[in-house]
Amino acid sequence: MTSIDTDHTMLAIKRQFRVEQFYYREAEMLDLYQFDEWLELFTDDTRYWVPSRVNRMRRDTASSISTHKEFSLFDDDKTTLAWRVRQQGLVTHWAENPRSRMRHLITNVRVDIAEDGNGLSAKSNFMCYRNRLQDEVDIWVGERQDILVEIDGALRIASRTVLLDQSMILSKNLNVFF
Repeated sequence: MTSIDTDHTMLAIKRQFRVEQFYYREAEMLDLYQFDEWLELFTDDTRYWVPSRVNRMRRDTASSISTHKEFSLFDDDKTTLAWRVRQQGLVTHWAENPRSRMRHLITNVRVDIAEDGNGLSAKSNFMCYRNRLQDEVDIWVGERQDILVEIDGALRIASRTVLLDQSMILSKNLNVFF
């Protein structure tokens, strides 16, 4: 291995570690209901998109995920994310009174340079567990596709697409962030 290869490998390892630590801290913020701090992880022009999924025959799998012009579970910018965060803090917010117990698990983090060369393209798998009241249990599993950029030395989420593995949401509410 040449010194150039070694330098490139070390940069990739450092980048991978940095993104993984960023995601682990983000998961901790969500689990501890630190939603205001979590919101600050997003750029002002962010897009947080959770398309709907439908079951399709194998020949039609390309159309199993809704497009930007079709129905989605969430299609938020920073303003609408802030509305949802603010709603979480209200004591009258019925979907979180009493508060749920949450756990976000992040795994299989894959990091590369973004296609346009500006920032990082990062994918991660997640499992989000929620227990509410005595017997309500929800589990969401899927993949997050992020574009991360550096602003003032810190990573920020410029866009996030969440691909849930479920095509039918069985939860009584979808009052959760992924």
